[in-house]
Amino acid sequence: MPEHARILQGLEAFCQAHDVVVDKRGRGYSLLSRRTGAPVARLRLTNDPAKVQVLWWDGQRWKAPGPFGTLTMNLERALDYIASERAFWIHL
Repeated sequence: MPEHARILQGLEAFCQAHDVVVDKRGRGYSLLSRRTGAPVARLRLTNDPAKVQVLWWDGQRWKAPGPFGTLTMNLERALDYIASERAFWIHL
């Protein structure tokens, strides 16, 4: 399965459960609130097709969600992290 299709398939249930939509841009996928259009998180593709980088919107730009740099993990773990961290949801 092509990487693009694999990621979109993995995002489908997350989007329905959290009322977000996916916007494919450049080297990644932005998750936006379906209701307000506000940014929630960004998943940037890596050289490893099994992993993505997780970024959050700080009000002005996408950046690392914590003090230790950009997190890289598999898609399922990234979505669990986004769902459980309140910081991703503050701009809604």
